[in-house]
This record gives sequence, C-alpha cells and structure tokens, in this order.
Amino acid sequence: MKAVRIHRYGDRSVLAYEDAPLPTIAADEVLVRVVAASVNPVDWKIREGHLQSMIPYPLPLTLGWDVSGVVAAVGAEVTAFAVGDAVYSRPDIKRNGTYAEYVAIHASEVAHKPKTISHVEAAALPLAGITAWQSLFHAAQLAAGQRVLVHAASGGVGSLAVQLAKSHGAYVVATTSGKNKALVQSLGADEVVDYQTQNFATMVSDMDVVFDTLGGAVQEASWDVLKPGGILVSIVSPPPEEQATLRGLRSAFVFIEPNAPVLEQLAWQVDAGKLRPLIGAEFALQDLAQAHALSETGRVVGKIVVYVGQP
Repeated sequence: MKAVRIHRYGDRSVLAYEDAPLPTIAADEVLVRVVAASVNPVDWKIREGHLQSMIPYPLPLTLGWDVSGVVAAVGAEVTAFAVGDAVYSRPDIKRNGTYAEYVAIHASEVAHKPKTISHVEAAALPLAGITAWQSLFHAAQLAAGQRVLVHAASGGVGSLAVQLAKSHGAYVVATTSGKNKALVQSLGADEVVDYQTQNFATMVSDMDVVFDTLGGAVQEASWDVLKPGGILVSIVSPPPEEQATLRGLRSAFVFIEPNAPVLEQLAWQVDAGKLRPLIGAEFALQDLAQAHALSETGRVVGKIVVYVGQP
C-alpha cells in the first residue's frame, strides 16, 4: 500500500510518500481502508520529535490519527463491525497512523461513521471532536445555563466546541478574527470577540468555563474572566495549579485517548443536525508536506483533510 512515513525526525522534508507493508490485524482489531484522514498539530509535533520522551516510536512511523473509511477485514473476536461498514476513529497515537491506504485499529476505538456526512467531513471529527467533548463535558462538567468562553472558535477544535456547548444549553462567548465573525456566529456563539481589534480580558467576565486552545499569554489573561470557582481547561499546556488555587479557581489539562463512546455521541449530534465539521482545506496523500505547512501556520479555519481513496 501507499503511505506517508518518516524514517527520522525533522522538518517537512522527512515526510516520505512510499510503499509500506499492508498492516496485519489481531483478533480484536479491524483493518480499515482509509478514504480520508486529517491533519492535527500533534502530527507535525511528533514529526519534529517533540513527543519522543513520551512515546518511544519505532521508525519508520506512519503519522496521522484521524480516519474515516470502510472496514476491509475483521479479527476473529470482532462482532460489532463487519466488512463494508463505514466507520471513523481516532486510533491509538502510540501506533502507526492513518496517512496510509489501510490502517489496523483496535475495534474498541472505532465507531460507525455519521450517516449524513461524507467520509471527508467525518475524518475531520474524531480527534478534534473528542478533544472538545472531553474538555467541556468531562473536565469542565459544563451544564446548561453556564457561561463558556471558547478561544480560537473558527479552528478545528474551537468550532466544534462552540456548537457542542450551545447544543447543551450554555451561553457561548467566542474569540476569532474579524473575517470569521459571521462564521462563528453561524455556529451558535452568543457573543464574538475579534481578537485582532478587541481585548477579550476587558470585555468578558463571569465565565464558568474558559476553554483554552492557544496557551501562552491568552491562557494567562483568561484567569481574569472567570467567576469564583470557575475552571480554565487547556489543551495546549497545563494551567498552573498554584495560580488556580490563589485565585479560588480550578484548572484542567486535557490530552485525549481514543474514545469510541464519545464518537458515537458525536455521530448522533451530526445526524441530528446539531454539529457540523468545518473543512478549511483538502490535500491528496502525496501532498502531505503542503498540508503540514498550512497546519503549522496556525491560521486554519476548521480542519485540514487528506483525501486518500474512493469511498
């Protein structure tokens, strides 16, 4: 099969579009023929070697941990899926990924794809959707009637977080650039702050939850907009616990694992018309270097999808 792999860590030049062995599957796994994958910042951070101390990958490594595709084979113990099923997944990040024509995945990490969207759209959902869901509902315990601030609301994770928070009855304030204000409003944001011309720290207050997708100075300024007992949830860097304690606030850091039950919830949300993924760009598998270059700018609306094969 064709795949994009790395044989060493480094810049985009280490991405190799090449022949690779077809994966074999264990009894509890499925082989998925990849129709589409997507690019996440963790992909190029792994490519650059930033997670070596956390995950000692054997090389060569196939990157990419989002997929929508069709079941091509099932292991002897798999009963929930059959050959031909349309599925999607955020597979185990410690294994070879989805920048390939086929990928082996534990059946417990797979869910049936939403019926009302294409494989390209579905490939944009797993990692970003699980991240938004776990941040809002597991870490923050967001409830109806609460106020939440979502940073970078036109991005892959932020755009889903706005929709999920709104569909659960929260009051949503969002930050984005002026050119994306109408888009973010269309996702359900009650208030939109243009970060290019406005300072959210002086405009926003009494938040129950801040969802930080940016880190750095944005994370630091976010403490000031929370109400007493509120929570700052980050997916970029752990908010200092001592800061939270001093201010009478709470903090959480989210780094997700595969979660098929959440994927099932996301599929329901999509098919009920409550959630739609945003696609900012599409690339062919052999053009992965261009896709990584775009992702590295940090200026993508929605998700970058990689088209691999026919549905």
